[in-house]
Amino acid sequence: MTLLADVQAVHEDADLLVLQKPAGLLCVPGRGPDKQDCLSARAQQHWPGALIVHRLDQATSGLVLMARHIDAQRRLSHAFAERQVHKRYQAALWGLLPAQEGAWNETNLPIAPDWQRRPRRVIAPPHAKPSLTRPPPRPHPAPCRPPRIPLAPA
Repeated sequence: MTLLADVQAVHEDADLLVLQKPAGLLCVPGRGPDKQDCLSARAQQHWPGALIVHRLDQATSGLVLMARHIDAQRRLSHAFAERQVHKRYQAALWGLLPAQEGAWNETNLPIAPDWQRRPRRVIAPPHAKPSLTRPPPRPHPAPCRPPRIPLAPA
């Protein structure tokens, strides 16, 4: 495992990198000089030519794939676009979710980039991408520890 300025490479080969992105770090540069530190810039210091394949929100930590060359980026981007990549999210929640007997608490709203306040997102139909979140119903655990709920894109 390679550690580079708070970024860990959990896998690297001739075609791709799997990097552990910490919460609070952008995946790509934002607007303004205060938003230039990002995962892609840090990765390119160690792996020149590394290319972004997908992104995670700034507040989200997790694994990010980066391609080592343009052909790998095209193939990986195509796999994401065709939904051939299985993604799993896990959220730590504080407080109580409203209980609905045997039902999912579904959030189904289209989101798009907020270009003036990047990296934020906005609910912006009709040109936004579909976004559906379905946390499964679960009993509330003891208050001493926050529940961790696995989420999957639908």
